[in-house]
Amino acid sequence: MIEITLPDGSKRPFDHPVTVQDVAASIGAGLAKATLAGKVDGRLVDASFAIGHDASVQIVTEKSPEALEILRHSTAHLMGQAVQRLFPGAQVTIGPVIDNGFYYDFAYERPFTPEDLPKIEAEMHKLVAEQLPVTRSVKSRDEAVAFFRGLGESYKAEIIQGIPAAEDLSLYSQGEFTDLCRGPHVPNTGKLHSFKLMKVAGAYWRGDSSNAMLSRIYGTAWLNDKDLKAYLYQLEEAEKRDHRKLGKQLDLFHQQEESPGMVFWHPNGWAIWQQVEQYMRGVYRKSGYQEVRCPMVLDVSLWKKSGHWDNYKENMFFTESEKHTFALKPMNCPGHVQIFNEGLRSYRDLPLRYGEFGGCHRNEPSGALHGIMRVRAFTQDDGHIFCTPGQIESEVTEFHRQAMQVYADFGFNDIDVALALRPDKRIGGDDVWDRAEAALRGALSAAGVKWTELPGEGAFYGPKIEYHMKDSIGRDWQVGTMQVDFMMPERLGAEYVDEHSQKRHPVMLHRAIVGSMERFIGILIEHHAGLLPAWLAPLQAVVLNITDAQAGYVREVTQALVDKGFRVQSDLRNEKVGYKIREHTLQKVPYLLVVGDRERERGAVSVRTRSGEDLGSMPLAGFVERLETEIRR
Repeated sequence: MIEITLPDGSKRPFDHPVTVQDVAASIGAGLAKATLAGKVDGRLVDASFAIGHDASVQIVTEKSPEALEILRHSTAHLMGQAVQRLFPGAQVTIGPVIDNGFYYDFAYERPFTPEDLPKIEAEMHKLVAEQLPVTRSVKSRDEAVAFFRGLGESYKAEIIQGIPAAEDLSLYSQGEFTDLCRGPHVPNTGKLHSFKLMKVAGAYWRGDSSNAMLSRIYGTAWLNDKDLKAYLYQLEEAEKRDHRKLGKQLDLFHQQEESPGMVFWHPNGWAIWQQVEQYMRGVYRKSGYQEVRCPMVLDVSLWKKSGHWDNYKENMFFTESEKHTFALKPMNCPGHVQIFNEGLRSYRDLPLRYGEFGGCHRNEPSGALHGIMRVRAFTQDDGHIFCTPGQIESEVTEFHRQAMQVYADFGFNDIDVALALRPDKRIGGDDVWDRAEAALRGALSAAGVKWTELPGEGAFYGPKIEYHMKDSIGRDWQVGTMQVDFMMPERLGAEYVDEHSQKRHPVMLHRAIVGSMERFIGILIEHHAGLLPAWLAPLQAVVLNITDAQAGYVREVTQALVDKGFRVQSDLRNEKVGYKIREHTLQKVPYLLVVGDRERERGAVSVRTRSGEDLGSMPLAGFVERLETEIRR
């Protein structure tokens, strides 16, 4: 007798071994039809997996969190089979699941091209209609090598040859197609229906440029057509919103090979930067932060004391002078400790809050660089709070309030909070980490915040709260952070005198709301598709004349608005006003003020928005009031 325990605690007896599919069928025909795989005693297995002992069983359907990866893995095999049907002699090599999809590398007599993708995709749909059963078999390493060599799959045989001889391997077959895979897979190809092949690229065998070039085909797969369409729409929108394209179109910034991973800010882009920085500087002031400035270059001995040398040096830039080794700072925290250490500190001074728009350099791999989103030189809205253990909760709670207000002001209202916990590579013992993690959990609870936990993703010196904001097309961006650190103040000799005249090490809270200014501006550009709100737009209005007769009045209006603190320019070119309106609309200027003889005589402006809305003629004072109200709001 075998007893199967289901997730709701109910038990089902069987007088013989059963498969996951059998268990699902015993519950109901609907569940049996929906079954993709199963979990037996917590282990993910195929629906055909035989259970010969008492076990806990969970049926995996499209509603399960594991479903999407199983579907994508299975769709990769579907693509491999379609390619080999259409292109006999093509060898499959490596085909993993990746974010939002999968890819397969193929060896063939010619490179695959984008024109091949529709044919392959159509063949995949034919295989879906055939509803081919997917079966699992197990072979020894040597048996598997011989099997794939017999198929002419030399690349696959080479992969398997590198696996230890004692290890048994699982192979999955559907029709004439077989590949090595850990599984699980769907029961049959008919379960796969919402997919699309995306692109073709070249890839060296095993990533080595001395090896043969293979064809890599990327695809995406989803639970249903609705999710697939939503993803494709997101990709289309992301392409339109790409901050690199908009940066060039709107003349915001550029990058060049002579300074990889660094940004040349143009006047328009720097105007956006200044608005973000001055806004955040106001947050500093309102929140009791004292703004400081630390050197960019510090002796390597300080980085050894702080722990960065042992845990972060591969990401740092170094230089030498007079037989001393220096490092460009990758973070601002050790410098802020040096300011804290200058002078005797009392518990009455705490919490002490320092803020800095600190320039940092990190030696990111060239392949990881991405516009201004991932750079080597960046500036953070960085801050550090020196406090007592008893002040952690109130400081974190207040920081959370500040962060949520900032995100809302920039147009982000969908925010998720995560708690990143101790990584494998870290400083400090488990007792210190226990205290630090407990402190952040307590603070989040006190603030009434729901959060998810991310094991292993904390900083090397402490756990951290992460703020993930969702943009207008549904993408998640990790921006702000709050980290609790018991270790760095001790390592760098930071002390204060407590109420009993005893010297204590303060707790150091590392915090940032927007994080990297470069990255945050890139996110803003893409979130708003370049249509930045008036308070952030580099140019808030352009004043346009219809004929030369209004040139003097245009200059007067422009100067009056500039004197009010607005970012305004005039356009007196000898061009038709319709041409000028179109041009500035493409530059995404929020307001276009058209001036003719009637507006000049009345001291008015005719107002158009970049969306094409005609607000009509209004007194200049009326426009000023409108713009001021919009900026305040």
